[in-house]
Amino acid sequence: MPRDMTSAMHTPTNHSRRDFLSGLGCLGGGLLLNTLPSFSAQAQSFGDYKALVCVFLLGGNDGNNLIVPNDTTGYGKYAAIRGDYTAGSGGIGLPRSQLLVLQPAAGNAAFGAHPALTELQQVWNAGDLAVLFNVGTLARPLTKAGYGNRTLTPDNLFSHADQQSQWQSAVSQGSSRTGWGGRLADAVRSANGAAPVPPLVAWGRNDLFAIGNATMSLSVPSSGSFGLTNFGGSYRSSLNSSMNQLLQSDRSNVLAMSAQDTVSAALTSSSALSPILTGTSSSINGLFSGQSSGIAQQLLQTARMIEARSTLGVSRQIFYVTLGGFDTHNSQVETQEELFGQLSPALKAFQDSMAQLGMADQVTTFTVSDFGRTLKPASGGGTDHAWGNHHLVMGGAVRGQRFYGQFPEHALGGPDDVTSEGRWLPTTSVDQYGATLSRWFGVSDADLATVFPNLQQFPTKDLGFLG
Repeated sequence: MPRDMTSAMHTPTNHSRRDFLSGLGCLGGGLLLNTLPSFSAQAQSFGDYKALVCVFLLGGNDGNNLIVPNDTTGYGKYAAIRGDYTAGSGGIGLPRSQLLVLQPAAGNAAFGAHPALTELQQVWNAGDLAVLFNVGTLARPLTKAGYGNRTLTPDNLFSHADQQSQWQSAVSQGSSRTGWGGRLADAVRSANGAAPVPPLVAWGRNDLFAIGNATMSLSVPSSGSFGLTNFGGSYRSSLNSSMNQLLQSDRSNVLAMSAQDTVSAALTSSSALSPILTGTSSSINGLFSGQSSGIAQQLLQTARMIEARSTLGVSRQIFYVTLGGFDTHNSQVETQEELFGQLSPALKAFQDSMAQLGMADQVTTFTVSDFGRTLKPASGGGTDHAWGNHHLVMGGAVRGQRFYGQFPEHALGGPDDVTSEGRWLPTTSVDQYGATLSRWFGVSDADLATVFPNLQQFPTKDLGFLG
Protein backbone atom coordinates (compact mmCIF):
# COMPACT_ATOMS: atom_id res chain seq x y z
CA MET A 1 0.00 0.00 0.00
CA PRO A 2 1.21 3.55 -0.61
CA ARG A 3 2.90 5.07 2.39
CA ASP A 4 2.06 8.42 3.90
CA MET A 5 4.06 11.39 2.65
CA THR A 6 5.41 11.93 6.18
CA SER A 7 6.15 8.29 6.96
CA ALA A 8 9.86 8.35 6.14
CA MET A 9 12.79 10.70 5.66
CA HIS A 10 15.22 10.07 2.84
CA THR A 11 17.62 12.27 0.95
CA PRO A 12 16.39 13.51 -2.41
CA THR A 13 19.00 11.46 -4.23
CA ASN A 14 17.39 8.25 -2.97
CA HIS A 15 13.98 8.98 -4.51
CA SER A 16 13.19 6.74 -7.45
CA ARG A 17 10.53 7.74 -9.97
CA ARG A 18 8.45 4.73 -8.89
CA ASP A 19 8.72 5.66 -5.20
CA PHE A 20 7.77 9.21 -5.98
CA LEU A 21 4.57 8.26 -7.79
CA SER A 22 3.50 5.27 -5.69
CA GLY A 23 1.42 7.34 -3.31
CA LEU A 24 -0.44 9.27 -5.96
CA GLY A 25 -3.81 8.29 -7.30
CA CYS A 26 -3.49 7.02 -10.84
CA LEU A 27 -5.25 9.20 -13.36
CA GLY A 28 -6.53 7.49 -16.46
CA GLY A 29 -8.55 8.44 -19.48
CA GLY A 30 -8.19 10.09 -22.81
CA LEU A 31 -7.91 13.58 -24.10
CA LEU A 32 -8.40 12.69 -27.74
CA LEU A 33 -7.75 15.76 -29.85
CA ASN A 34 -10.50 16.72 -32.28
CA THR A 35 -12.63 13.72 -31.29
CA LEU A 36 -14.37 15.00 -28.18
CA PRO A 37 -18.10 14.21 -28.09
CA SER A 38 -20.59 17.03 -28.06
CA PHE A 39 -22.95 17.20 -25.08
CA SER A 40 -25.82 19.60 -24.60
CA ALA A 41 -25.41 22.46 -22.15
CA GLN A 42 -28.54 21.36 -20.31
CA ALA A 43 -26.94 18.05 -19.33
CA GLN A 44 -24.03 19.82 -17.63
CA SER A 45 -25.83 22.12 -15.19
CA PHE A 46 -27.36 20.62 -12.04
CA GLY A 47 -28.66 22.08 -8.83
CA ASP A 48 -28.41 18.94 -6.71
CA TYR A 49 -26.04 16.10 -5.84
CA LYS A 50 -26.25 12.56 -7.21
CA ALA A 51 -23.89 9.60 -7.28
CA LEU A 52 -23.82 6.25 -9.04
CA VAL A 53 -21.90 3.33 -7.54
CA CYS A 54 -21.04 0.50 -9.93
CA VAL A 55 -20.24 -2.81 -8.19
CA PHE A 56 -18.49 -5.15 -10.63
CA LEU A 57 -18.60 -8.82 -9.59
CA LEU A 58 -15.52 -10.02 -11.44
CA GLY A 59 -15.43 -13.52 -12.90
CA GLY A 60 -19.08 -14.00 -13.80
CA ASN A 61 -21.44 -14.24 -10.83
CA ASP A 62 -23.97 -17.09 -10.95
CA GLY A 63 -27.28 -15.25 -10.99
CA ASN A 64 -29.16 -18.56 -10.99
CA ASN A 65 -28.26 -18.97 -7.31
CA LEU A 66 -28.51 -15.25 -6.58
CA ILE A 67 -32.24 -15.29 -7.35
CA VAL A 68 -34.11 -18.62 -7.30
CA PRO A 69 -37.74 -19.41 -8.17
CA ASN A 70 -39.65 -19.89 -4.93
CA ASP A 71 -42.98 -21.16 -6.23
CA THR A 72 -43.55 -24.91 -6.37
CA THR A 73 -43.42 -25.26 -10.15
CA GLY A 74 -40.51 -22.89 -10.70
CA TYR A 75 -38.41 -24.35 -7.90
CA GLY A 76 -39.11 -27.86 -9.16
CA LYS A 77 -37.64 -26.99 -12.59
CA TYR A 78 -34.63 -25.36 -10.97
CA ALA A 79 -33.94 -28.28 -8.61
CA ALA A 80 -34.36 -30.89 -11.35
CA ILE A 81 -31.43 -29.35 -13.25
CA ARG A 82 -29.21 -28.06 -10.47
CA GLY A 83 -29.54 -31.08 -8.20
CA ASP A 84 -29.38 -31.17 -4.42
CA TYR A 85 -26.28 -29.72 -2.88
CA THR A 86 -24.32 -31.90 -0.53
CA ALA A 87 -20.57 -31.62 -0.24
CA GLY A 88 -18.96 -33.67 -3.00
CA SER A 89 -22.24 -34.58 -4.73
CA GLY A 90 -21.77 -32.30 -7.74
CA GLY A 91 -25.22 -30.78 -7.22
CA ILE A 92 -25.39 -27.05 -6.61
CA GLY A 93 -29.10 -26.46 -5.99
CA LEU A 94 -29.97 -24.44 -2.90
CA PRO A 95 -32.59 -25.98 -0.60
CA ARG A 96 -35.90 -24.20 -0.91
CA SER A 97 -36.20 -24.05 2.86
CA GLN A 98 -33.04 -21.92 3.04
CA LEU A 99 -34.03 -19.31 0.45
CA LEU A 100 -34.60 -15.79 1.75
CA VAL A 101 -38.12 -14.82 0.75
CA LEU A 102 -38.31 -11.66 -1.37
CA GLN A 103 -41.84 -10.48 -0.75
CA PRO A 104 -42.74 -8.03 -3.52
CA ALA A 105 -44.63 -4.79 -2.94
CA ALA A 106 -47.62 -6.45 -4.63
CA GLY A 107 -48.38 -10.07 -5.43
CA ASN A 108 -46.95 -13.36 -4.23
CA ALA A 109 -43.36 -14.11 -3.29
CA ALA A 110 -42.37 -16.11 -6.36
CA PHE A 111 -38.61 -15.69 -5.84
CA GLY A 112 -36.09 -16.12 -3.08
CA ALA A 113 -32.54 -14.88 -2.58
CA HIS A 114 -29.35 -16.74 -1.73
CA PRO A 115 -29.28 -17.52 2.02
CA ALA A 116 -26.06 -15.52 2.52
CA LEU A 117 -27.81 -12.29 1.51
CA THR A 118 -29.56 -11.70 4.83
CA GLU A 119 -28.62 -8.02 5.02
CA LEU A 120 -29.79 -7.39 1.46
CA GLN A 121 -33.11 -9.02 2.28
CA GLN A 122 -33.46 -6.30 4.92
CA VAL A 123 -32.74 -3.63 2.30
CA TRP A 124 -35.37 -5.26 0.06
CA ASN A 125 -37.94 -5.25 2.88
CA ALA A 126 -37.22 -1.55 3.44
CA GLY A 127 -38.14 -0.88 -0.20
CA ASP A 128 -34.65 0.15 -1.33
CA LEU A 129 -33.67 -2.86 -3.48
CA ALA A 130 -34.89 -4.12 -6.84
CA VAL A 131 -33.94 -7.10 -9.02
CA LEU A 132 -33.41 -6.84 -12.77
CA PHE A 133 -33.74 -10.15 -14.62
CA ASN A 134 -31.68 -11.53 -17.49
CA VAL A 135 -29.46 -8.61 -18.52
CA GLY A 136 -26.60 -9.06 -20.96
CA THR A 137 -24.54 -7.75 -23.82
CA LEU A 138 -26.59 -7.25 -26.98
CA ALA A 139 -25.97 -5.46 -30.26
CA ARG A 140 -29.73 -5.25 -30.85
CA PRO A 141 -32.83 -7.19 -29.77
CA LEU A 142 -32.16 -10.85 -30.58
CA THR A 143 -34.20 -14.03 -30.87
CA LYS A 144 -32.91 -17.54 -30.43
CA ALA A 145 -33.23 -18.06 -34.19
CA GLY A 146 -30.79 -15.20 -34.76
CA TYR A 147 -28.22 -16.49 -32.29
CA GLY A 148 -24.95 -17.27 -34.03
CA ASN A 149 -25.52 -14.82 -36.85
CA ARG A 150 -22.35 -12.72 -36.69
CA THR A 151 -24.15 -9.56 -37.74
CA LEU A 152 -26.62 -9.92 -34.86
CA THR A 153 -24.72 -11.65 -32.05
CA PRO A 154 -22.17 -9.91 -29.77
CA ASP A 155 -18.53 -10.74 -30.36
CA ASN A 156 -16.78 -13.53 -28.45
CA LEU A 157 -19.52 -14.57 -26.07
CA PHE A 158 -18.50 -16.49 -22.92
CA SER A 159 -15.00 -14.90 -22.92
CA HIS A 160 -14.06 -13.11 -19.69
CA ALA A 161 -11.97 -10.39 -21.30
CA ASP A 162 -14.39 -9.67 -24.14
CA GLN A 163 -17.54 -9.72 -22.05
CA GLN A 164 -16.03 -7.56 -19.32
CA SER A 165 -15.06 -5.10 -22.04
CA GLN A 166 -18.55 -5.15 -23.55
CA TRP A 167 -20.26 -4.70 -20.19
CA GLN A 168 -17.94 -1.81 -19.39
CA SER A 169 -18.14 -0.12 -22.79
CA ALA A 170 -21.73 -0.95 -23.86
CA VAL A 171 -20.23 -1.77 -27.26
CA SER A 172 -20.97 -5.40 -28.18
CA GLN A 173 -19.52 -5.53 -31.68
CA GLY A 174 -16.08 -4.19 -32.40
CA SER A 175 -13.82 -2.48 -29.90
CA SER A 176 -14.11 0.68 -27.84
CA ARG A 177 -11.43 2.94 -26.38
CA THR A 178 -13.83 4.27 -23.74
CA GLY A 179 -16.26 2.90 -21.18
CA TRP A 180 -19.81 4.03 -20.58
CA GLY A 181 -18.87 5.21 -17.10
CA GLY A 182 -16.21 7.44 -18.61
CA ARG A 183 -18.55 8.76 -21.28
CA LEU A 184 -21.13 9.43 -18.57
CA ALA A 185 -18.46 11.39 -16.70
CA ASP A 186 -17.82 13.33 -19.93
CA ALA A 187 -21.51 14.25 -20.07
CA VAL A 188 -21.51 15.77 -16.57
CA ARG A 189 -17.91 16.94 -16.33
CA SER A 190 -18.68 20.67 -16.15
CA ALA A 191 -21.20 20.17 -13.34
CA ASN A 192 -18.35 19.91 -10.81
CA GLY A 193 -16.66 23.12 -11.94
CA ALA A 194 -13.16 23.43 -10.54
CA ALA A 195 -13.49 20.53 -8.07
CA PRO A 196 -10.08 19.04 -7.14
CA VAL A 197 -11.18 15.50 -8.02
CA PRO A 198 -12.57 14.14 -11.30
CA PRO A 199 -16.19 12.94 -11.43
CA LEU A 200 -15.23 9.25 -11.65
CA VAL A 201 -13.25 7.41 -8.97
CA ALA A 202 -12.22 3.75 -9.25
CA TRP A 203 -10.89 1.91 -6.23
CA GLY A 204 -7.58 0.24 -7.04
CA ARG A 205 -8.27 -0.35 -10.74
CA ASN A 206 -8.29 1.57 -14.00
CA ASP A 207 -10.69 -0.58 -16.02
CA LEU A 208 -12.29 0.39 -19.32
CA PHE A 209 -15.53 1.42 -17.57
CA ALA A 210 -13.76 4.44 -16.09
CA ILE A 211 -12.11 5.77 -19.26
CA GLY A 212 -13.73 8.69 -21.05
CA ASN A 213 -12.88 10.83 -24.05
CA ALA A 214 -12.64 14.16 -22.26
CA THR A 215 -12.50 13.21 -18.60
CA MET A 216 -9.70 11.57 -16.64
CA SER A 217 -10.76 9.16 -13.92
CA LEU A 218 -8.93 8.68 -10.65
CA SER A 219 -7.83 5.28 -9.35
CA VAL A 220 -6.99 5.31 -5.64
CA PRO A 221 -6.24 2.69 -2.97
CA SER A 222 -9.16 1.61 -0.84
CA SER A 223 -7.05 1.34 2.31
CA GLY A 224 -3.74 2.48 3.67
CA SER A 225 -2.20 5.92 3.46
CA PHE A 226 -2.76 8.12 0.46
CA GLY A 227 -0.25 10.74 -0.64
CA LEU A 228 3.20 11.27 -2.05
CA THR A 229 5.79 8.77 -0.85
CA ASN A 230 8.78 10.19 1.02
CA PHE A 231 7.63 13.80 0.70
CA GLY A 232 7.72 14.43 4.43
CA GLY A 233 10.17 15.79 6.90
CA SER A 234 12.57 18.62 6.18
CA TYR A 235 12.61 17.92 2.46
CA ARG A 236 8.90 18.49 1.85
CA SER A 237 9.05 22.18 0.97
CA SER A 238 12.04 21.93 -1.36
CA LEU A 239 10.68 18.84 -3.12
CA ASN A 240 7.29 20.43 -3.66
CA SER A 241 8.95 23.54 -5.02
CA SER A 242 11.09 21.50 -7.39
CA MET A 243 8.11 19.53 -8.57
CA ASN A 244 6.10 22.67 -9.29
CA GLN A 245 8.97 24.04 -11.36
CA LEU A 246 9.19 20.80 -13.36
CA LEU A 247 5.47 20.84 -14.06
CA GLN A 248 5.67 24.34 -15.52
CA SER A 249 8.68 23.71 -17.77
CA ASP A 250 8.75 22.84 -21.48
CA ARG A 251 5.03 23.27 -22.17
CA SER A 252 5.58 23.83 -25.87
CA ASN A 253 5.36 20.08 -26.49
CA VAL A 254 1.76 18.79 -26.48
CA LEU A 255 2.66 15.37 -25.07
CA ALA A 256 4.89 16.81 -22.36
CA MET A 257 2.19 19.32 -21.42
CA SER A 258 -0.42 16.54 -21.20
CA ALA A 259 1.83 14.48 -18.93
CA GLN A 260 2.53 17.49 -16.74
CA ASP A 261 -1.16 18.29 -16.45
CA THR A 262 -1.89 14.68 -15.49
CA VAL A 263 0.66 14.73 -12.68
CA SER A 264 -0.58 18.15 -11.53
CA ALA A 265 -4.14 16.85 -11.39
CA ALA A 266 -2.98 13.79 -9.42
CA LEU A 267 -1.17 16.03 -6.94
CA THR A 268 -4.27 18.18 -6.51
CA SER A 269 -6.53 15.15 -6.02
CA SER A 270 -4.09 13.58 -3.59
CA SER A 271 -3.96 16.71 -1.48
CA ALA A 272 -7.77 16.99 -1.36
CA LEU A 273 -8.52 13.31 -0.72
CA SER A 274 -5.78 12.32 1.69
CA PRO A 275 -7.43 13.77 4.83
CA ILE A 276 -10.80 12.32 3.77
CA LEU A 277 -9.59 8.80 3.06
CA THR A 278 -7.13 8.51 5.95
CA GLY A 279 -9.11 10.38 8.59
CA THR A 280 -10.75 8.67 11.55
CA SER A 281 -13.54 11.12 12.36
CA SER A 282 -16.09 10.18 9.68
CA SER A 283 -19.59 9.86 11.09
CA ILE A 284 -20.25 6.63 9.20
CA ASN A 285 -17.15 4.63 10.23
CA GLY A 286 -19.06 2.70 12.87
CA LEU A 287 -21.56 1.34 10.37
CA PHE A 288 -18.76 -0.73 8.82
CA SER A 289 -17.48 -1.96 12.19
CA GLY A 290 -16.11 -5.50 12.03
CA GLN A 291 -15.95 -5.58 8.22
CA SER A 292 -12.45 -5.98 6.83
CA SER A 293 -13.21 -7.28 3.33
CA GLY A 294 -11.98 -5.43 0.28
CA ILE A 295 -15.50 -4.63 -0.89
CA ALA A 296 -16.38 -3.19 2.52
CA GLN A 297 -13.29 -0.97 2.51
CA GLN A 298 -14.06 0.31 -0.99
CA LEU A 299 -17.64 1.14 -0.04
CA LEU A 300 -16.52 2.76 3.21
CA GLN A 301 -14.16 5.05 1.28
CA THR A 302 -16.93 5.78 -1.22
CA ALA A 303 -19.22 6.76 1.64
CA ARG A 304 -16.51 9.00 3.10
CA MET A 305 -16.14 10.82 -0.21
CA ILE A 306 -19.89 11.32 -0.47
CA GLU A 307 -19.90 12.62 3.09
CA ALA A 308 -17.25 15.17 2.01
CA ARG A 309 -19.10 16.21 -1.16
CA SER A 310 -19.46 19.83 -0.03
CA THR A 311 -15.79 20.10 0.87
CA LEU A 312 -14.84 18.68 -2.52
CA GLY A 313 -17.31 20.93 -4.33
CA VAL A 314 -18.88 18.17 -6.44
CA SER A 315 -22.46 17.66 -7.60
CA ARG A 316 -22.06 14.51 -9.74
CA GLN A 317 -19.88 11.51 -8.87
CA ILE A 318 -19.44 7.99 -10.24
CA PHE A 319 -17.69 5.30 -8.22
CA TYR A 320 -16.36 1.96 -9.47
CA VAL A 321 -15.85 -0.81 -6.91
CA THR A 322 -15.07 -4.48 -7.47
CA LEU A 323 -15.30 -7.88 -5.83
CA GLY A 324 -13.46 -10.73 -7.54
CA GLY A 325 -13.52 -14.51 -7.35
CA PHE A 326 -16.80 -15.34 -9.11
CA ASP A 327 -15.31 -17.61 -11.80
CA THR A 328 -16.74 -20.66 -10.06
CA HIS A 329 -15.87 -23.64 -12.26
CA ASN A 330 -15.81 -25.75 -9.11
CA SER A 331 -16.86 -25.50 -5.46
CA GLN A 332 -19.38 -22.84 -6.41
CA VAL A 333 -21.69 -23.17 -3.44
CA GLU A 334 -18.87 -22.68 -0.94
CA THR A 335 -17.22 -19.87 -2.92
CA GLN A 336 -20.40 -17.93 -3.59
CA GLU A 337 -21.48 -18.21 0.03
CA GLU A 338 -18.17 -16.71 1.14
CA LEU A 339 -18.30 -13.88 -1.41
CA PHE A 340 -21.95 -13.06 -0.73
CA GLY A 341 -21.05 -13.08 2.95
CA GLN A 342 -18.76 -10.15 2.19
CA LEU A 343 -20.99 -8.39 -0.33
CA SER A 344 -24.27 -8.40 1.58
CA PRO A 345 -23.17 -6.71 4.85
CA ALA A 346 -20.99 -4.26 2.93
CA LEU A 347 -23.87 -3.10 0.73
CA LYS A 348 -26.19 -2.87 3.73
CA ALA A 349 -23.65 -0.78 5.66
CA PHE A 350 -23.24 1.48 2.65
CA GLN A 351 -26.99 1.98 2.30
CA ASP A 352 -27.26 2.67 6.03
CA SER A 353 -24.48 5.23 5.61
CA MET A 354 -26.36 7.00 2.88
CA ALA A 355 -29.49 7.07 5.04
CA GLN A 356 -27.54 8.49 7.99
CA LEU A 357 -26.05 11.18 5.75
CA GLY A 358 -29.49 12.02 4.38
CA MET A 359 -28.31 10.98 0.92
CA ALA A 360 -30.23 7.74 0.34
CA ASP A 361 -32.36 9.27 -2.42
CA GLN A 362 -29.31 10.80 -4.14
CA VAL A 363 -27.14 7.67 -4.41
CA THR A 364 -27.91 4.58 -6.51
CA THR A 365 -25.80 1.43 -6.36
CA PHE A 366 -25.97 -1.31 -8.99
CA THR A 367 -24.23 -4.60 -9.78
CA VAL A 368 -22.71 -5.79 -13.04
CA SER A 369 -20.64 -8.87 -13.93
CA ASP A 370 -18.88 -10.54 -16.87
CA PHE A 371 -21.85 -12.77 -17.64
CA GLY A 372 -24.13 -15.32 -15.99
CA ARG A 373 -23.32 -18.99 -15.55
CA THR A 374 -24.91 -22.16 -16.85
CA LEU A 375 -27.94 -23.51 -15.05
CA LYS A 376 -26.59 -27.00 -15.63
CA PRO A 377 -23.77 -27.81 -13.20
CA ALA A 378 -20.27 -28.58 -14.45
CA SER A 379 -17.98 -31.20 -12.97
CA GLY A 380 -16.56 -30.39 -9.56
CA GLY A 381 -19.66 -28.64 -8.26
CA GLY A 382 -19.25 -25.58 -10.45
CA THR A 383 -20.70 -23.95 -13.55
CA ASP A 384 -19.48 -22.78 -16.94
CA HIS A 385 -19.60 -19.38 -18.61
CA ALA A 386 -23.00 -18.28 -19.85
CA TRP A 387 -24.69 -15.02 -20.93
CA GLY A 388 -27.77 -13.29 -19.47
CA ASN A 389 -27.65 -12.60 -15.73
CA HIS A 390 -29.68 -11.12 -12.86
CA HIS A 391 -28.60 -7.91 -11.12
CA LEU A 392 -29.38 -5.77 -8.09
CA VAL A 393 -30.16 -2.04 -7.93
CA MET A 394 -30.13 -0.33 -4.52
CA GLY A 395 -30.99 3.14 -3.27
CA GLY A 396 -33.70 5.41 -1.95
CA ALA A 397 -34.71 6.47 -5.46
CA VAL A 398 -35.16 2.84 -6.53
CA ARG A 399 -38.71 1.60 -6.99
CA GLY A 400 -37.88 -1.27 -4.72
CA GLN A 401 -39.42 -4.56 -3.66
CA ARG A 402 -40.05 -5.21 -7.35
CA PHE A 403 -38.72 -7.42 -10.12
CA TYR A 404 -38.00 -5.97 -13.54
CA GLY A 405 -37.39 -7.68 -16.84
CA GLN A 406 -38.23 -11.20 -17.96
CA PHE A 407 -37.22 -14.25 -15.96
CA PRO A 408 -35.91 -17.05 -18.24
CA GLU A 409 -37.66 -20.39 -18.59
CA HIS A 410 -35.62 -22.96 -16.69
CA ALA A 411 -35.43 -25.59 -19.41
CA LEU A 412 -32.24 -26.88 -20.99
CA GLY A 413 -32.47 -26.23 -24.71
CA GLY A 414 -35.71 -24.34 -24.06
CA PRO A 415 -36.85 -21.03 -25.55
CA ASP A 416 -34.38 -18.94 -23.52
CA ASP A 417 -31.37 -21.28 -23.69
CA VAL A 418 -29.07 -20.67 -26.67
CA THR A 419 -27.25 -23.99 -26.05
CA SER A 420 -28.33 -26.97 -23.99
CA GLU A 421 -26.69 -26.07 -20.68
CA GLY A 422 -28.86 -23.15 -19.59
CA ARG A 423 -27.22 -20.12 -21.17
CA TRP A 424 -29.88 -17.43 -21.16
CA LEU A 425 -30.44 -15.22 -24.17
CA PRO A 426 -30.66 -11.74 -22.57
CA THR A 427 -34.00 -9.98 -22.78
CA THR A 428 -32.57 -6.69 -21.45
CA SER A 429 -29.41 -5.04 -22.77
CA VAL A 430 -26.53 -3.38 -20.97
CA ASP A 431 -27.50 -0.25 -22.91
CA GLN A 432 -31.03 -0.18 -21.46
CA TYR A 433 -29.74 -0.88 -17.95
CA GLY A 434 -27.13 1.88 -18.13
CA ALA A 435 -29.43 4.36 -19.85
CA THR A 436 -32.03 4.02 -17.07
CA LEU A 437 -29.34 4.80 -14.49
CA SER A 438 -27.92 7.64 -16.58
CA ARG A 439 -31.29 9.31 -17.14
CA TRP A 440 -31.86 9.36 -13.38
CA PHE A 441 -28.32 10.76 -13.04
CA GLY A 442 -29.41 13.74 -15.10
CA VAL A 443 -28.18 12.97 -18.60
CA SER A 444 -30.57 14.28 -21.24
CA ASP A 445 -32.21 12.01 -23.78
CA ALA A 446 -30.19 13.73 -26.49
CA ASP A 447 -26.92 12.94 -24.73
CA LEU A 448 -27.82 9.31 -24.01
CA ALA A 449 -27.05 8.57 -27.66
CA THR A 450 -23.43 9.59 -27.06
CA VAL A 451 -23.07 7.71 -23.78
CA PHE A 452 -24.77 4.62 -25.29
CA PRO A 453 -24.23 4.68 -29.06
CA ASN A 454 -26.24 1.50 -29.56
CA LEU A 455 -29.26 2.51 -27.47
CA GLN A 456 -31.24 3.47 -30.56
CA GLN A 457 -31.49 -0.22 -31.45
CA PHE A 458 -33.76 -0.88 -28.45
CA PRO A 459 -37.37 0.31 -28.27
CA THR A 460 -37.46 0.62 -24.46
CA LYS A 461 -34.87 3.07 -23.15
CA ASP A 462 -36.06 3.43 -19.56
CA LEU A 463 -36.71 0.25 -17.59
CA GLY A 464 -38.66 2.08 -14.87
CA PHE A 465 -36.77 0.93 -11.77
CA LEU A 466 -35.81 4.47 -10.75
CA GLY A 467 -38.15 7.24 -9.69
